Amino acid sequence: MKKFISAAWETIEVAMVAVVTVFIIRTFLAQPFLVHGASMEPNFSNGDYVIVDEMTYRFRTPTRGEVVVFRYLDDKKIFYIKRIIGLPGERVLINNGSVTIVNAENPQGLVLDETYLVNTEITSGRVNMELGQDQYFVLGDNRLHSADSRFWGALPEDNLIGLVRVRLWPPTKLDIY
Repeated sequence: MKKFISAAWETIEVAMVAVVTVFIIRTFLAQPFLVHGASMEPNFSNGDYVIVDEMTYRFRTPTRGEVVVFRYLDDKKIFYIKRIIGLPGERVLINNGSVTIVNAENPQGLVLDETYLVNTEITSGRVNMELGQDQYFVLGDNRLHSADSRFWGALPEDNLIGLVRVRLWPPTKLDIY
């Protein structure tokens, strides 16, 4: 009986350590995210399973071109995946299908070379938005089928969850970013 109790206690200890470890990793380091919808196609598709790095942005600010997961502005229970286009303090202009960034380094404006977009992809709409010091402008890669900053405005920094680092599913599209 003593052996049984000892073995049971050891099993409980291992299970507790595993649960605490998973909790710490999911809360502070990384978490899984399932892509829903077509807004990031063809780079990320409906059903893709990605791992979101929650630590990086504790040590540095996001940069243009990174794919991030964040909480939707109007409902914090909804998560979105989009690409960062505009950074804090910049002006984002969308006109005639192109995206231009105006900032201190480019006071005349820099038209983005978005090599991650499909050649036929255009950025619809007209935008002239000045971003605050804690705001980002995000767009989906599938611009014709994406609800993004063009429609609901700038993304507050506090809504960012993290940076997409790994695509685990489907296995044929396994990738590290």
